[in-house]
Amino acid sequence: MGIPSADWLVRPIGPVDEAEVSAVLAQRFGVTGTVHDLGSQQDRNYRVRTGTGDYVLKIANPASDPAALRAQCAAVERLSDAMSGLRLPRAHAGVDGEVVQRFSAGGVDLVCRLLDYVPGEPIMDSRHLAPPVVARLGELAGRLVAGLADFAGAEQERPLLWDLRNALTVVETLAPHLPDQERAARVLRASRAAHTLLEPYADRLPVQVIHGDVTDNNVVCEPAPDGRRMPVGVIDFGDLGLGWTVAELAVTCASVLHHHGAGPASVLPAVHAFHAVRPLANEEVDALWPLVVLRTSVMVVSGQYDTLLDPDNSYAAVALDREWAMFEAAVSVPAEVMTAQLRHALGRPSAQLLPVAEHTLLPGLPDDVASLDLSVSSEELHTGRWLAPDAETALARAALTAGHTAVRTRHGEYRLTRTTVDDSVPAATCALGVELHLAGPAEIRAPWAGMVTRHGDTGVTLHTGGLDLLLDGVDAEVQPGPVSAGQPLGTVAAREGVRVLGVQLFRPCATGGRPPRFAAPDLAAGWLEVCPDPARLFLAPDASSSAPDDAPRCARDAQQAVAETELLERREHSFATVQEHYFETPPQIERGWRHHLVDTRGRGYLDMLNNVTILGHGHPGLGEAVHRQWQRLNTNSRFHYASVVELSERLTGLLPAELDTVFLVNSGSEAVDLALRLAWAATGRQDVVAVEEAYHGWTYASDAVSTSIADNPNALASRPPWVHTVAAPNSYRGRHRGPQSRRYAPEAAAMIRELADQGRPLAAFVCEPYYGNAGGMALPDGYLRQVYEATRDVGGLCVADEVQVGYGRLGSHFWGFEQQGVVPDIVTVAKAMGNGHPLGAVITRREIADAYRTQGYFFSSAGGSPVSSVVGLTVLDALRDEDLQTNARETGTYLKDRLLELAERHSLIGAVHGSGLYLGVEFVRDRESLEPATGETAAICDRLRELGVIVQPTSDRQCVLKIKPPLCLTRRSADVFADALDDVLTHGW
Repeated sequence: MGIPSADWLVRPIGPVDEAEVSAVLAQRFGVTGTVHDLGSQQDRNYRVRTGTGDYVLKIANPASDPAALRAQCAAVERLSDAMSGLRLPRAHAGVDGEVVQRFSAGGVDLVCRLLDYVPGEPIMDSRHLAPPVVARLGELAGRLVAGLADFAGAEQERPLLWDLRNALTVVETLAPHLPDQERAARVLRASRAAHTLLEPYADRLPVQVIHGDVTDNNVVCEPAPDGRRMPVGVIDFGDLGLGWTVAELAVTCASVLHHHGAGPASVLPAVHAFHAVRPLANEEVDALWPLVVLRTSVMVVSGQYDTLLDPDNSYAAVALDREWAMFEAAVSVPAEVMTAQLRHALGRPSAQLLPVAEHTLLPGLPDDVASLDLSVSSEELHTGRWLAPDAETALARAALTAGHTAVRTRHGEYRLTRTTVDDSVPAATCALGVELHLAGPAEIRAPWAGMVTRHGDTGVTLHTGGLDLLLDGVDAEVQPGPVSAGQPLGTVAAREGVRVLGVQLFRPCATGGRPPRFAAPDLAAGWLEVCPDPARLFLAPDASSSAPDDAPRCARDAQQAVAETELLERREHSFATVQEHYFETPPQIERGWRHHLVDTRGRGYLDMLNNVTILGHGHPGLGEAVHRQWQRLNTNSRFHYASVVELSERLTGLLPAELDTVFLVNSGSEAVDLALRLAWAATGRQDVVAVEEAYHGWTYASDAVSTSIADNPNALASRPPWVHTVAAPNSYRGRHRGPQSRRYAPEAAAMIRELADQGRPLAAFVCEPYYGNAGGMALPDGYLRQVYEATRDVGGLCVADEVQVGYGRLGSHFWGFEQQGVVPDIVTVAKAMGNGHPLGAVITRREIADAYRTQGYFFSSAGGSPVSSVVGLTVLDALRDEDLQTNARETGTYLKDRLLELAERHSLIGAVHGSGLYLGVEFVRDRESLEPATGETAAICDRLRELGVIVQPTSDRQCVLKIKPPLCLTRRSADVFADALDDVLTHGW
């Protein structure tokens, strides 16, 4: 571009004495106050505090053009008038009416401006940026571009270091000066490759005045209700000037890349938000990622050069690591792949046709090549088989043994066999090629003419006009060099009795290199476009055209994304929306195994939430037992069969002897409802005392005693008159805390006796024996003993709701009431009882059960059916045989210790509640006031999901992590959860 280096290789300005700064403020602007050096890369910025307000004195580098500074001020004025609510640094005129003032310092002529101090905090560190924050950055960039679209105040052409039209020249000029020439060479190669991709569009890209530096460092933020720093203003218009419009977005995207956990796909929210404000043309989309690479390259070389010119410039020195991190992230994926991903994200996938094969790749291959189903929904990968290292080979061998001469994998399939568990980074699950498994020898021929090269011992690449065919597993006969269509390349190699040919197509990228065999879901669409489906090369045309996966895979990936969105829309249209789903944009979960879940793209998640599946997901013994029983008989409990008796006996055998009679139902809600009806029938009364902030179910009676405002905001106001509540015995944040929590029980007992004195003696007192809705909190010692005594003194019955806590989850006790040293009159249980199957029970004394006869006949259609009974028996067998209660105690104790250690380092953790694998981590904004961190908790759950952990908030304040995983949780997985939570609390959410 021929830019004179003197115009843009700017030596940073030296420090200006604070006394001189104060003198300039007084003489030029009539302002007095204290000054503080804010640092800068090339200019000098000072915060000025006065009695009437705060300002920033910007002393421009001597190389700065005063006309450009005036243009910056004019641009800010224009944007301020057009964008109410956006905080901007408006300029204040000096005593002579000019916004740009001249002065001398240290024998150097300088100019300065006095700007409004924009309140808020910049994002100066590399903490995690959540998608909403990234989106706001993109939105701000779009708004500024739109606001400056016809701004004419800075149209003069002037060479700028940061003008990306000059990027390659800047890099080529500065790179030779860098002390690390290995890095310099990398930056040069990447810049030249990006420039090559950009060049065809350069003359067609729109040019206008842009801010040029809408980055994390140049926005100011305020904390949102969820604790995230949300941009509310833009500062530092020092790079204002003419440039490509899309360069504004490229600069913003580049600034995202150094943040914790960021990768190329992290910029997509910014791109969407920018595009919503200022739509991107196709050529701008194609230019965007090459510009990101060029921006990061310029930052690396300029930052290094600035530290050479000014070794004492700590501002520039501190930035070096994050500038290199941006570059590394930008070049971690070929620009062509990222461009395809951007097009896909904006709904503009490009259609590139494959050349027609002149010859079949494998002439001897039959037409009926079977395909393996390795997807998340595969029927061949149950019971954790997908985790075996040889799962794919084993399935292929089984198919060949069954008589197939060849089997193939499917291009673009998200393979369950590539899913990893206990991993914060999504696995590369999307197949970018196929493998052919063959029963016998097979000849390989060139499908078209081209140039052959070799890679590895058994690899052959056929290069043909912008498309490479990569073959792995070849006993090659051909020598490197040109080949004609149909020429033999070799045979499929046999290794240890297995013949497998890997086939992959690849459109070469400017940076060179081979593609991976698999891609992570977040970049799968981009990789699939540069690695098209090779099936047509070896399948007969009719077989290929009839294949269900025949569409171009990048298009099918888009179709899958649309299908997932449509499924959520269909759910909301057909499934009552009050039946809410976890997360605003939930993953589509279609597979579970033990304490892990898998979505349709093969992302594995650690399930720390699912207290329903106490044995874990996909339990083989349970599945087999249900299958056998369903084939044999399923009906209702009015018929006579063994399993309903056996389950009832097993349940009573786990409880104190007096609890000898069982009702089987189909849910916890039904169990609590029945328990209350039993109490009414047995006592002839209706009044019930329940604990505040508790949840018991959704039937009429169970909802009536549910007092949690998280589940029903009007819970307390809408209780029927027969429901009375006592204070939640919360020893952490209730009205009585710590040692004073012993006062809850006498107060509750007194209320029960007072109701009796008023002529309203209780039918029942209902309570969870371990305070679940508060996040797994133990009741104060002796609480139930005193309250049960008062209840029985007035003739009432004591109901222990064990729906959540029972079945060994506490580790130390099988039932929660055991921890309190009491025996209830009625016990309700569900959830864990069926490991996800609709099954519950009410266990009581015979005389209480018989009293229900006064209410008529009781029957639950699914409760106690043969299948349900077998489910219940199998769950109890597995709990015993797999010693899951012991695991809950040992792993739960280990996990709680890890969480308590986190609480010592992270002030957001106010308390760690619970026992065994019934835990809660309570977040507070202040450990003194205990202000609940409700917004932060929800955001932390979102971030944990990104890291592969499923957990949700609980409590009336929704500020407690509900930690109730399957009881098969391992120590390794406990560490994964604790490490992920530590990561989030350390690096942000």
